[in-house]
Order: sequence, then C-alpha cells, then structure tokens
Amino acid sequence: MCGIAGILYADSLRPVDGETLRAMGAAIAHRGPDAAGHWQAPGVGLAHRRLSIIDVACGDQPIGNEDGSIQVVSNGEIYNFLELREQLLAAGHTFRTWSNTEVLVHLYEEQGEQLVERLRGMFAFALWDARRRRLVLARDRVGIKPLYVYRDAEKLLFGSELKAILAHPDVDRSLDCQALDDYLTFGMIAGQRSIFRRVRKLPAAHVMAVTAEDLAGRLRRYWQFQPRAVPGRSVEDWQAAIRAKIDETLQLHLISDVPVGAFLSGGVDSSVVVASASAWGEQPLVTFAIGFREAAFNELPYAAEVAAQFNCALASRTVTCEAVQGLDELVYYYDEPFADSSALPMLQLARLAREHVKVALCGDGGDEAFGGYARYAHDLREARLRQWIPAGVRRSLLRSLAGAWPKADWLPRPLRAKTRLTNLSLSPAEAYANTLTWCRLPLRRQLLAADVTGQLDGYQPDAAVQQYYATADPGDPLGGMIAADVNVLVPDDYLVKVDRAAMACGLEVRPPLLDHELLELAAGIPPALKVRGGVTKWIFKQAYRDRLPRSVTQRRKQGFEFPVDQWLRGPLRDAFEAAVLSPQARVAELLDQQQVGDLYRRHLSGVGRHGNVLWALLVLGRWAERWRGS
Repeated sequence: MCGIAGILYADSLRPVDGETLRAMGAAIAHRGPDAAGHWQAPGVGLAHRRLSIIDVACGDQPIGNEDGSIQVVSNGEIYNFLELREQLLAAGHTFRTWSNTEVLVHLYEEQGEQLVERLRGMFAFALWDARRRRLVLARDRVGIKPLYVYRDAEKLLFGSELKAILAHPDVDRSLDCQALDDYLTFGMIAGQRSIFRRVRKLPAAHVMAVTAEDLAGRLRRYWQFQPRAVPGRSVEDWQAAIRAKIDETLQLHLISDVPVGAFLSGGVDSSVVVASASAWGEQPLVTFAIGFREAAFNELPYAAEVAAQFNCALASRTVTCEAVQGLDELVYYYDEPFADSSALPMLQLARLAREHVKVALCGDGGDEAFGGYARYAHDLREARLRQWIPAGVRRSLLRSLAGAWPKADWLPRPLRAKTRLTNLSLSPAEAYANTLTWCRLPLRRQLLAADVTGQLDGYQPDAAVQQYYATADPGDPLGGMIAADVNVLVPDDYLVKVDRAAMACGLEVRPPLLDHELLELAAGIPPALKVRGGVTKWIFKQAYRDRLPRSVTQRRKQGFEFPVDQWLRGPLRDAFEAAVLSPQARVAELLDQQQVGDLYRRHLSGVGRHGNVLWALLVLGRWAERWRGS
C-alpha cells in the first residue's frame, strides 16, 4: 500500500522541478513511510511513497520495463500477480523483482490499456509510456484506492490524496459549490467532483489516457456492477458457492511478506472474514476491535466471543468523548469535508492495528453484496406498498400530506410518517435517493449562504443515486438499492473512510468481500434470498450459521459510529460554536449562520434531532480553518 503523485506538462520540453515533485510525494509520506522514489523526464514526473508489503527488499518504485521506456507508480495490491507473472515470463518478459507492481509494466506491453481487465485487486496507478508520450491512469473496479486529478491549461497533476496536488505551488483552490451541495446531502462528495473546482476524482472502474497535447484525455469504463438474478439454483447451491468463493478470495488476500491481522466488530461480515482467514492462515490471526462506554454503541462483547471461537488474539480499545480531540487530524488526513462520524473511531481502530501489524483485513462490502442494511428491508416494504397505490394518488395526495406532516426526526424511522409519505409519493429511484439523504430540501438551501445557492443552478445531488438505481431490473428494487450503494456510497464514503484512516498511520487494509469476482457472484443471487421475511443478509447468514455464534448471526445489525447526538450537546458544544457559529469562523461565508444557529438550538433543546447535519457543519467549519486559502 502506497501513495502516488505526478506531473504532466502541456509543454513537453518543460523541465519538472525536482523539489516540487518531492514535495508532492512528501505530502503523502504517511501513506508510504518505508521508502520514497522519484522519476522525471522533460515534461513529466512521477513520485512514490512506499509501504513495503510484498518483496520488501526490492520492490521500490517507480518500476520500469527492460529498457526503461515504461515507468509505473502504483498504490494497492494485485492479488493475481503470481499467475500473471508466470504468463508474462512464458511470453519472454524479464522480471527484476517479485513485486506485484512489476506485473503492470509488462502486462501493459502485451495488452495496452486493456491490462486493467486482467487485474484482480485494489489499485490506483499511473503509467508513463515514453514511446507514445502517453500517461495512463487507472483505478480498481469498486474504488478501494483513490486517485485525484487536477487540470488547467498548462498541466495535469495527480495524487492519491488532495494534499499531494495542493503541494504544487500553482494550483487553483476555487471551491466547487455543487460539491458543497453534495456534501450536505450525503455527508461526503460523491462521483467525480471534489471540493475544489479544478480537481476531479478518477472514477472507480475507469482508465484514462492523456498526452501533453490532450490533457483532457480519454476516459473509459472497463467494468460495471449490475445485479441480475440467476434463476434455477437451490439455496444449498448458493450457500456452497458463497463459501467457496469467500475461501478462495481470502487465500489471495492473505498473500503478504509481513503479518496480516483483521478488524473484528462482532458483526456478521467481519466475523466471516475472520473465520475464513483463520482457516487458511498459517499463523493465529490477531484481531482488533473498538468499543464505546455507551452500551448502545458497544460491540466488544460480540467481537470477543468471535475471537475466542477462532482462537484469535483480540486487541481492543474503548473510544470516549475525548476522541473528538482528533477532529483536526481527521480534517487533515481526509482533505475534503467528510462527515461520516465513524471516521473518528476508524482512526482509533487503525492506530490500534498498526501497533501490531502492517496489513489488516476488514469486512466492508458484505452488506452491499448480500443485502445487509436495515434500510433495504424498510424500503422493500415501501416498494411493495407503493405498487398498490395508483400513481396519481401518490403524486398528488401523498405528496401534499408529506408536505403538511410535521417532522419527527427523534422518532424511530418506521414512525416517521413524513419520510414514509414522501418516499411513497416518489418513484422507487427517487425514494431511495431520499432515504440516503442526510439533509433534505428546503433545509439544505436554508443552511447555505445565498452566494453559494446562487451558483447551484438547479443542481441535483441525488441524480447519480437515481442513475445507478436504474441499472438494475425494474422489478428488482433491492438490486437498485444495492447498485446505487456499490457505485456511490462504497467508493465515496465507506472506502474513503477506511483508506484515509488506515493510511494516516501506514496501515494497509484489504476488503476481501469487495473482490469483484465475489461481487459478481452475489449480483446473481435472487433478491428474495438476500432479504427474506424482513431478515437482511439471509442467505449469507444461512451459509455461515454453523460456523458463527448464534449471537452474531441473529442479532440486529449495529453501525460503527459514535453517539454524535449526545456529544454535540456536551463535549462538542464549544467546538461547534467556535468553528461554525462564531462571526470570525472561516466557514461563515459559506453558511447562513442564523439558520444554522436556529437548527443547533432546536437540537440542544431536544425539540429536534439533527446530529448528522450538525456534525457535517462542524467538520466543514474545521475543514475551512485548515484548508481554505492555506
């Protein structure tokens, strides 16, 4: 696991300043504390920071082909590199290392940009082809590894994190107001946008080729996740297929020249990963868990039960309200405003794991693959109800009722009639986008400053959710929800959370349940086997019911988050008032502070429950202090 950065100038004769290139690499040194590498030629430069995992002694980057005409810097792991290496050796290529990265240069010689279709793993890489004067950028299928790209008239810059790009002295830091709207909508910035107008993310499952003459380049999607139920297989066949594919995937994810541990929440997904890894690993697995003093958020007893069952050591840590002192660290390492509150305990978990290992497995992806979120069961019930209500009634009567019904955010979701009436009045795709929305209209517009809303020009942040929802079969609402999550929430929320927290302390985290072959298998499982009788992830739990404790497979799913509602009324109160409500706050020009203050007072009084939105505003305020104009 590593960090990459680089420069391509429109003037192909312009020399790359070595100090600037090194500064870009140094900005992400935390991603690769073991080694630094740089390569440059007229008009182009590559930088690399290495976390040594495979071929520790000889795998430093950039890595070139036999004559040096191709150079590559990569972040991630190619799990099928041994198989590819044997094929390339048979084709006459010469290898100097056992690094999985060296496979990329020789595979490119054979297949050009199509090499990405042969790769199984997590990766973001930049490859320079000197003969064609072409830079190839690529990202793995589900976006496990990040890659940002900046363009202006004279240059293209890229980096694993925004701070690598911001280390260049000539970067336009103008804000993207539509990205700010994304942020308040979902708590993160979705799709290609970033908080800065000229910086874009290379989308997951895409490869892009650029030249000095065409910095815009060509963007090509090479993989698409599409739920399509495969009929005719029995429940027993599906269970066997799931177990076999997970075991095969775990064997690949355990390839490492350094010890591998695992995150363990005590939920189904991480418990399955630990169960399979324990069966295939050569050494007893060390596991890591985070707990809370607040019993409603604490999963440590379940993690301990699973660790004991599989003879794993368990290292744990309890997160208290003092963890909010790490907010400035969160703002620094995440670069952009990022309001997923579980990022704070994730930072604690990553630090705990790094005290013991360099590589950790995690359970991310199981909920998307097998239908594990409570919102899936809830929205499926709404979908069935929607079918019985004529469209005209839904659009007119229910929409009017939803508008008139009072908000009751403090109630459990099934009792929030306003949300249910709104969802029933919408199309299935619109309803699911509404489910995912943190801050809905008109509140979102009220919180933003007039200057910001004036630049939105009718922008609809939920368009991407609806677009991906529509890729599933029309009669498969669960497939639509999962497709939206895999393409929006997974790359831009859940994986960002894990990547930045882990790389902040030089830890590689591998999510085997997001292996693309496993996702393709799961995409064929009929939706009725994923959510059955209101039970989420039914087929997955059935497949492992004999291997996991009943307390794990039968308990209600619990999110990995801290009690944000309570902490905003207590230990975070001073921080919120200083960073968001103060007239001197750097974020003041972006928000309507009077509206924000009214919302905060309603939360403090208990009249409303607005923890997620207020946490997002607090993070935005601290982000503005750190990154606005710095």
